[in-house]
Amino acid sequence: MTNILVVGSMNMDIVTRVGRLPVPGETIHGLGTDFHAGGKGSNQAYAAARSGAKVAMAGGVGSDSFGLEICRKLEAQGIDTAAIAAKPETTGIALITTDSSGENSIILSPGANYSYGVEDLEALNLSLYDVILLQNEIPGTVNRRVIAMAEAAGIPVCMNPAPVTGFDRDQLRGIRLLIMNETEAEVLSGIRIADFREAISAGRMLLEEGIPELIITLGSKGSLYMDGDGKIIEVPAYPVEAVDTTAAGDTFIGAFASVYYAGKELADSLHYAAAAAALTVSASGAQSSIPVKEQVYAFLEQAGS
Repeated sequence: MTNILVVGSMNMDIVTRVGRLPVPGETIHGLGTDFHAGGKGSNQAYAAARSGAKVAMAGGVGSDSFGLEICRKLEAQGIDTAAIAAKPETTGIALITTDSSGENSIILSPGANYSYGVEDLEALNLSLYDVILLQNEIPGTVNRRVIAMAEAAGIPVCMNPAPVTGFDRDQLRGIRLLIMNETEAEVLSGIRIADFREAISAGRMLLEEGIPELIITLGSKGSLYMDGDGKIIEVPAYPVEAVDTTAAGDTFIGAFASVYYAGKELADSLHYAAAAAALTVSASGAQSSIPVKEQVYAFLEQAGS
């Protein structure tokens, strides 16, 4: 069993379903609104736990009903919440609009996520973990400190540079694995990505910065793994009817980390993560759509993988 520490964001996702996304200045009727615990950090922790890892979550929530609900849901999955700090701000909120094709738009209000500081890291003992997962929804100063602490302790860090706007490239130093989608890879590399060939070009450019391993997810096209030794693995996506793409990337990351750092073969880990992400997009909601490992293996067996 993998021991995973996720240091990152926790939000309450307020999801409104629409027939189509509105254009600027337009008011349209929604088809219903739901509340889901989310945030990239929380989603990745949830996905890793549901794939069998032992997970601890660190970050900030508000002392409000949303924060209490998020912690309750994490604990229900067996996730250790002892390192979650209660802050005087409101819990982070994501306003999500999802259309009939499964595409979404998201407005993020970080709240307590941005109040989680370097001083809160003093309570963490990184030697307890096999891998640490980071994203870009908490202060960069915290991420940089976690990376430095992990490097000193010899613990690998998996970084998801999302949202990529405002991402500090200095955080790339000291990480073991960079996982990003094609949009994030385009921003970091400066190369437009429409297929695997262009993704490989972007990956090579990023590997030149000294990153040992990277994964680029390409939505319905699949995913790409590359490392500094020249290994390249292309994994096609599993075709499913998209209902809601929220948390698909987070599911891929959490599921991959759970099995890969537990010793599963790299290619098998990539296929497992792709299957978990496919199941996620075929259901609505963020954490509510994340599958357990039994569902993923059943899906893989049915798909003949």
